[in-house]
Amino acid sequence: MFPLLTNSLPEPLKKALSGWGLSWGGWLDNRHGEWLLVAQIILIAAHLLPAWPSPISMGINWPLPIAISGACLFYLGLILAAQSFLRLGASLSPLPDPKPGAALVTTGAYQRCRHPLYQAIVISSAGVAIALGSILHVALLLSLCKVLKSKAKREESQLLLLHSEYKSYRANTPAIIPWIPMLDWRS
Repeated sequence: MFPLLTNSLPEPLKKALSGWGLSWGGWLDNRHGEWLLVAQIILIAAHLLPAWPSPISMGINWPLPIAISGACLFYLGLILAAQSFLRLGASLSPLPDPKPGAALVTTGAYQRCRHPLYQAIVISSAGVAIALGSILHVALLLSLCKVLKSKAKREESQLLLLHSEYKSYRANTPAIIPWIPMLDWRS
């Protein structure tokens, strides 16, 4: 990782962050998919931007029940993300390349789909777009879907090499969101 940054962290946090494969060289040459992570972070952070154009500026009075539904969807995504983080445990990595020696997790949230963390991000992003009624946020959602699909496909190519049982798991389990072709590719 980054020794100067992690030396001052508490030991449990150091352990959780270890083995992610982050390095200065990786940020420059994308050796573990760092650029996809950067794109993901930028798109997620961009969700903090205000609605554009706002429904009011287009002469639309955005219905409160729709805004509340979007907010609920956002919070559902956060809950799903927490479940996925907990289930993945030591195999957790922000990069698409799996951690060396990481176990294949197929239980809990990973029975529902192969990439439940990405599913949680998509659900939260959709919630923001619905809550705000913003074309900008719909564009961010679609861009995020594209980045997460690329990240998932890179991850899967590595998992196929590391785990013989991944091919069967991939064939029988939706990728991110079932029945949406951009987010579900089963072989």
